[in-house]
This record gives sequence, structure tokens and C-alpha cells, in this order.
Amino acid sequence: MALIVQKYGGTSVGSAERIKNVARRIAKTRAEGHDVVVVVSAMSGETNRLVALAHEMQTMPDPREMDVVLSTGEQVTIGLLAMALKEIGVDAKSYTGWQVALKTSSAHTKARIEHIDDAAMRADLTAGRVVIVAGFQGVDSNGNITTLGRGGSDTSAVALAAALKADECQIYTDVDGVYTTDPRVVPEARRLDTISFEEMLELASLGSKVLQIRSVEFAGKYQVRLRVLSSLQEGGEGTLITFEEDQNMERAVVSGIAFDKNQARVNVRGVPDKPGIAYQILGSVADANIEVDMIIQNVGAEGTTDFSFTVPRGDYRQTLNLLQEVQKNIGAAEVDGDDTVCKVSIVGLGMRSHAGVAATMFRTLAEENINIQMISTSEIKVSVLIDEKYLELATRVLHKAFGLEKTSA
Repeated sequence: MALIVQKYGGTSVGSAERIKNVARRIAKTRAEGHDVVVVVSAMSGETNRLVALAHEMQTMPDPREMDVVLSTGEQVTIGLLAMALKEIGVDAKSYTGWQVALKTSSAHTKARIEHIDDAAMRADLTAGRVVIVAGFQGVDSNGNITTLGRGGSDTSAVALAAALKADECQIYTDVDGVYTTDPRVVPEARRLDTISFEEMLELASLGSKVLQIRSVEFAGKYQVRLRVLSSLQEGGEGTLITFEEDQNMERAVVSGIAFDKNQARVNVRGVPDKPGIAYQILGSVADANIEVDMIIQNVGAEGTTDFSFTVPRGDYRQTLNLLQEVQKNIGAAEVDGDDTVCKVSIVGLGMRSHAGVAATMFRTLAEENINIQMISTSEIKVSVLIDEKYLELATRVLHKAFGLEKTSA
């Protein structure tokens, strides 16, 4: 008998019928002799509705009160799911994040998990109950309700799996696993039976929406065995995120392609080429809590340099405004940018031992007349910044160039 943590996202519990379907799935797992802890999100669309209501009350909603409001979405779902299980003869008990208690920092709307008290959950499991926990939320040291930020239910599930030393954490979503790329863009995309933790972490950080990056980081830190499955389909093994590199993984030079439309490029041109300039440019951006991704610096004319970097598209205008003041202080010639760009990335463990991967990527894009604006690399990935209008074309031709539609040998 194993201890399984199952997480169901908003789409999986998006209606009364889907909640009943989840209950039947949980009952089947329980009937197989396993202990089950379930983490659920709010019903699809509910969090957006609550956010909209909050903004009707206050232009800039108070973070503490916003967490009180947002936490109600998951509270509804855990109660309904417990009822659905009881209706089919499965004993279950629901817990909010603060009842567990899942202790967090006090950073409202983006809290970090610090500790989980698993005593009550273990007592219920011993008594034969299914434990249902509200994802995305917790409580700080002062007893205030907190939330973990968008996608926090995945993180809740992995954290509970780590605390309970679960045999597996199963993330149920509206797709049946991790694909070589988004099937909506490349119909030939193939579901992967397994993928390494390192590759999944890169894909999550580069725009893949299957798993939230914080949950993958948490799984890596505590060696939690993760599996991605579909709640809308019966059967199937999904995709296992593993910490062991099997032979098939080693053969795959590139395992997947990720893309991210949430990108904007910022340029600071004609900057004096002297020590400390990079800090002066990026310091104000960092102080505004704006994340910087790709960075390049090119030699300019007459002892100057051009400095370019990318930020999330939602922070583009704020970044340009911040740099207008920096421009005066450092004597830069111009500040401009472009928010119609995207990032396309190839990821694979095999890149460690195969030469020419980047060259294949660049040649493939050149053959389609797609200009590369910026390049970023790590040991197992290469990312390029290109015009957003070429996103789907670039993804399709790269998927074909690396043979990702073929079944692994």
C-alpha cells in the first residue's frame, strides 16, 4: 500500500459533474489499497471572479484582505469534493490551508511555505479517511490567511507530499502528460513517458505551462516523485518526472521545445563603457522587483556600449519609465524597446554530450528567414529571442529539425 498525493486543477473541478468524476477517480485509488491525500484548486474561473470583485471594492486591494477573499475559492471545492466522496461511500475530511496547518511567510499574495503540521492528516489517514486539502493557501505566524500566488496549488501538493513522505505526487490537469511541445501549435507533438527533473525545471522556467516552476523546484529539493496525468481521460500512465537518467533520455539530444510570449526587450543605447554601468542600469529595475531574463552587451561607437535585456511584458512600460531617469544619470544616448517579441527554447540532457545542437537551431531558423535578436544558453538549453509573429513557425520547424515527432528508440 502506498501513500499517494493527488492534485486536481481548476479545470478538473470546474463543474459539479467534474467534481463527481474526481471523486470516482479518488475512490478507485482508495479501493486499490492506497492512502490518498488530495489537493484541489478553486473551480476554473473562480479566482478571476474573486479578483474582479476585489477590484470593484478597492482600486489597489489590501494584500491581507485579498488573501482572505481569494482563499474562499478552494474552500468551496474541498467541501464539495468531500461531499461527493461521502455520497459514494468514501469517508473523507476537508481542511483549509490554515487548518492543516500549512505555515507560511507573511508575504501576502506570494507567501512561501515554511512548515507543515502533518499530525491531523496522519490521524485521518490511519482512520481510513481520504484527506482533502485546499491548495494555494496557508497561514502565517500571526494567524493571518496567506496565499502562495498563481499556480500555488501545485506547490501545495508537492510540499504536502514531501512532508508526508508520499510515494508519489500525481498532478492531474487537462492534458495527459508532458509533451515535446504544445500540441496546439505542433499537432505532431509527442507525449513523453519520462522526463528528467532538470529538463522539467528548464521547461517550466521557459514557458511550459504544464507544471508551475515553484512546484518543480520544491520537488527537486525534497526528491518528490512527480507524475503528470489527465483528469479528463481514463487510463494512461502520464509522464513521470524522474531523478534518474535512463538510456532513452541519454539518447535524446533535445527532449522538448518551450516558448514564452510574455517577453519584452529593453535597450539602453550609447552607454559609457566603464565599470559599474550594468549595475546602474539594472539596479533600479531590481529595486522595483522586476525580473530580468536575457542580457546582452555590445560594443558601441566611440567608447560606448549598447545594453539590452528582457523583462516580463507586463513590466515593460514601468521598466522604460524607470530607465528614463537612469538615462540622464549615466549619460546614455537612448532608451527604447520592443514588446512584440517572444522566447523559443530547446531543452535536453543530451546537449551535454552532443556538439552542433545550437548550430542546428540557428541554421533551421535562418532557413525560414527568422532573425535571432538575443541568445541565452545553459548546459541543457538554448533560448533565442525572436519576433512574436514567428513563434509558431519557429516551434514547428525546430520540432521537426530535432526529430521530436518520432518515437524514441
